[in-house]
Amino acid sequence: MDLAASPAERALAHAAEETGLTPSSRELPRLTRLVARALTPGADTISASEYERLVCDVRRKEWASQLMNATRRAGELWIGKADMLEAVSRMHDPRATPEALRRLLDDVVAERLRDLGDTPRDVLEAVQADLSDGGQFLSGGQVDRLAQTIARAFGIEDLGFEEELLAQERAKRDEEARIEARAEARRRRENERLKAWEDSLVPFAKVPSILHCSPREALRWIAENRLPVARRTPQPDGTELYEFDPAELKGLRHSLPEWRRASGLREREAEGANLGNRKVGNAVIARVAALDRYAAHFRTARSLKRRITLVTGPTNSGKSYTALNALAEAESGLALAPLRLLAHEFREALLLRGVPASLATGEERITMPGARHLAATVEMCPFHNPVDVAIIDEAQMLADPDRGAAWTAAIMGAPARHLFILGAPDCIPLVRRIAELCDDPLDEISLERKSPLRAASTSVKLRELAAGDAVIAFSRREVLDLRAELLTLGRRVAVVYGALSPEVRRAEAARFNDGDAEILVATDAIGMGLNLSIKRVVFSALRKFDGKQTRDLNVQEIKQIGGRAGRYGKHEDGVVAVLSEAGSPAHIRRMLAAPPEPILELRPLVQPDSDIVRAVAEEIETDSLYGVLSRIKRAVLRTDDPNYRLADMDQAFEIASALEGVEGLDLTQRWTYAMCPVDERDNGIIRLTHWAADHAAGRPVPPPGTGRLPQPVQAGREELERAEKRHKRLVAWRWLSLRFPEAYPARDAAESNSAMLNDWIEAVLRQQSRVREHQRQERGPRRGRGAPTRSASPPPRGKADSKRSNFGKKRRS
Repeated sequence: MDLAASPAERALAHAAEETGLTPSSRELPRLTRLVARALTPGADTISASEYERLVCDVRRKEWASQLMNATRRAGELWIGKADMLEAVSRMHDPRATPEALRRLLDDVVAERLRDLGDTPRDVLEAVQADLSDGGQFLSGGQVDRLAQTIARAFGIEDLGFEEELLAQERAKRDEEARIEARAEARRRRENERLKAWEDSLVPFAKVPSILHCSPREALRWIAENRLPVARRTPQPDGTELYEFDPAELKGLRHSLPEWRRASGLREREAEGANLGNRKVGNAVIARVAALDRYAAHFRTARSLKRRITLVTGPTNSGKSYTALNALAEAESGLALAPLRLLAHEFREALLLRGVPASLATGEERITMPGARHLAATVEMCPFHNPVDVAIIDEAQMLADPDRGAAWTAAIMGAPARHLFILGAPDCIPLVRRIAELCDDPLDEISLERKSPLRAASTSVKLRELAAGDAVIAFSRREVLDLRAELLTLGRRVAVVYGALSPEVRRAEAARFNDGDAEILVATDAIGMGLNLSIKRVVFSALRKFDGKQTRDLNVQEIKQIGGRAGRYGKHEDGVVAVLSEAGSPAHIRRMLAAPPEPILELRPLVQPDSDIVRAVAEEIETDSLYGVLSRIKRAVLRTDDPNYRLADMDQAFEIASALEGVEGLDLTQRWTYAMCPVDERDNGIIRLTHWAADHAAGRPVPPPGTGRLPQPVQAGREELERAEKRHKRLVAWRWLSLRFPEAYPARDAAESNSAMLNDWIEAVLRQQSRVREHQRQERGPRRGRGAPTRSASPPPRGKADSKRSNFGKKRRS
């Protein structure tokens, strides 16, 4: 033995000779360090058992890598990294063979699978759902292998279970293939129909000969909207090429004498007189859809003598106070909010004023007998029940490309004698334009902020954050990264971001307001709703990805989000700051002082509803929603229409396309599915098609389960994100269950699963903060990193904590 070697090297050499376990050159450096730590002072030997334990510690990473490679080669996608790490942690023999490691891994996987469901079939569905989260789908052979694994986990020896599962899986895949084949055939047929019609169009030069009129007469009738232009094609020189449907033109010949006699008729009268019952092209489709006369679509609202009061002002200016008082004093009323959470707050505000009120959101209903007031989300606006007073909140959403059309419909169609519209100053031009289109008188009230808002003079370091601060990030990942960093600094943190349910967001807001959490980390989801006692808003970035591109925050976004600082009655003023290296305080100051950015596009967004979809389908004689939406996108609203513009309908179009192969659903049912709130990034359209296929076949659609819910303190980001995705699926399922209760009958189970996930997610966010605080107190105050030196007592136990012992159990629908 080399006498110049260190004690650790001598101890390692001795133990290796005694046990016959010689480390590889890759293992030697780390093993030497571990032996050095294990040696007692002055010693240069280590026991054989301790040496073997240390060798196991060194080899576990390589063992996990071996298992990973083996499972991936075998296509066992349902075995994850956590399973492998758990398996190698149980191995205490440094001479472990691949077979021994695999046996341990099989034991770990079997335990997890048994935790996923009460029956093997439940487990199979849960595993496939978890894999689909990441866009992974099993082949027939992989399903066979998984079925065998599940059978062994449940101690099933016979092959009947596997054969039954495989038969069901093959039937499911065959049905999916038939659906896709039918969808492709129907899409091709509709596209061929549209192309044949387009190929039949003729240029203007042929119109006089078809109508037996002069070119001058034809031009005049086009200008008077008597001759429908089937298609307008922009040209490079800025002009448009007009094309016409010859069959449509021939059908108009009998009207020419009347047109020549009554050329002075007003445009609307001429349109109404000449529609008749003809089956014509795109121009008539546009008239049937009537999106260019959208305000007239809301007949109840147009029959009332409405008065609109527009109340604008920055955040914290008290816009809703006067409107809510007027609503509470009215005999009947309607309050429309942008979020389910805010609809609940409107209802609670009415109840506090002694006014019974019902609730209607996309996924829930609360009906109070005798109530003549309703709080609802904007998309749930009832257009046929007149009320005395209505409130529509957050009118600046009119410009939102995804939901703006819902605000257009609500403002134009709310059947209220007195309509209060609340919003940021940016919405004024759009609301004025809508009032003009509706021919409704408009009063305007402009409010000032109740407490001053100012920009901080310097940027802020993360360790300098104080109690009452809200840090704003622009992605879920950034929120959780900031939260983790603040927890390591010993801070108590609450979080709010879009993937959280309204219930969890409200619970996190309460933790912050009550002082249970010192700092709030949130996305711009706090820009609407949630009563938050924020002293200072601190931006972690001044750029965001808006779904299409990464861009600078605009004036309205900085004002809307920053305006959450300085809640009136709680703080004397509000402060808006930016984290160090994220931006300039001077830029914040300029943006807060800037006037509203001009809105260049004043045409409100519109989209069809079920009535319009049915009318167009009848006109073009099809029951294909794909065909109807194709024609609507092509025809119902000219790109140069002076009053309206068509909203983005890409997701509805994709859902309609996927549903083409599902037989047994009528047009209205398909349109309902196309409006369902699903997340394309979570395979939402594929899942929706499966649900629709079960619905059409008369099979009840079971609600999504909760999946495996580990103890909150053990949950990582992967488990948290999976729970959030499952909650989103439950939102979509509950939305459909309100519209198709026979097909989606297990509503109580869905409500229970939603509540479990909400409680679990809340417990994860709360418990991890509590554990960090406990660890900090045990270590004592941190020094040198700017962390606070004061200690804080643990927060009181809440509802989520009382249920912690249940989270490890099997809970699902």
